[in-house]
Amino acid sequence: MRPIFLVITLLIGLNTTAQHPEEIKVKQVVDDFFTGFHAQDSVAIKNTVHPEVVLQTIGMDKNGNKILKSEDFSDFLGSIVSIPDSVNFQERLTNYTIQIDGAMANAWTSYEFWLNDEFHHCGVNSFQLFKDTEGWRIIYLIDTRRKEDCP
Repeated sequence: MRPIFLVITLLIGLNTTAQHPEEIKVKQVVDDFFTGFHAQDSVAIKNTVHPEVVLQTIGMDKNGNKILKSEDFSDFLGSIVSIPDSVNFQERLTNYTIQIDGAMANAWTSYEFWLNDEFHHCGVNSFQLFKDTEGWRIIYLIDTRRKEDCP
């Protein structure tokens, strides 16, 4: 009786940790976004987003007040590709949570941002994706940024 119980328990565990194929595709788009980001490759980044993508950040101003800042996608790309080669930057994703409903998906990723091999800040990215005939594309990205209460 024990071997049957063990096999059933293992099968149930495998089923609950397996990712749905669409979740894998959504995660791949986010991974591709960051591959382009770290390579400072504007074409690679553009391939992951919808033409009407919206970018926003939640942070703090100089006085410690919470602010919501919107950024033009072209300005974002320009700032990424203009980072000098002497600057080493890396956004390390520490966790993924993906939810999908039809043609809409959300990828929630916590992260740490490192600048010249020193911790700079942490936060969470929330990617909203839309699936059209070309596949999953990022339509909205909002992140938080903080220096305290980081994991």
